[in-house]
Amino acid sequence: MKSSHLILLVASLVILGAITYMFTAAESPEDYIEKIEKERERQFKYIRFNVESPLTEEQKRGLQSLTFYPINPAYRVKARLLPIEIKKIREVPLTDGSTERYLEHSFAEFELGGKTNKLLLMQSLDESDMRNFFLAFADETSGKETYGGGRYLNVRQDGKNSITIDFNLAFNPYCAYNPDFACPLPPRENILEIALPVGEKNYDK
Repeated sequence: MKSSHLILLVASLVILGAITYMFTAAESPEDYIEKIEKERERQFKYIRFNVESPLTEEQKRGLQSLTFYPINPAYRVKARLLPIEIKKIREVPLTDGSTERYLEHSFAEFELGGKTNKLLLMQSLDESDMRNFFLAFADETSGKETYGGGRYLNVRQDGKNSITIDFNLAFNPYCAYNPDFACPLPPRENILEIALPVGEKNYDK
């Protein structure tokens, strides 16, 4: 069984992309869409060509593109950070039945889909930048149009008490492509009762 820690390699690249594509008030919608499209192209090239890709050589030869929902800026939200006063270590289940340890850091609360939603932000125990968080979530598209085991985001605190979450950047864990990889499952707090029809769709094997 390949280590789930390999997902951190792509995660580090994705968070760099996410930081780069956080647009400012001066950025036009056209510029924003162009940047998301460039991030998707970078993601495809990584999965298709990188030696650390979860795809087998046979899968790589057959991969022509990744599948995404249309870009929708409405799913880029500014969330309120709600710190967890007594932070605990969470044993997060992986897809192979093992567990991985993360720090429960805070909740991100935001309005979307006509309701108030709240997601648990976790940190890897070896995270050196305390502004970076790992977010695993599932929603009403999971198991239908998106991977049943949920999707991931790497987000970065960009305000004293706030954080931007762009669901257009949601990506699949490695185990969505190859079951030989073990990936963290979304905690129960992060199973949303709304659909998030943005970001990456399920990998078509």
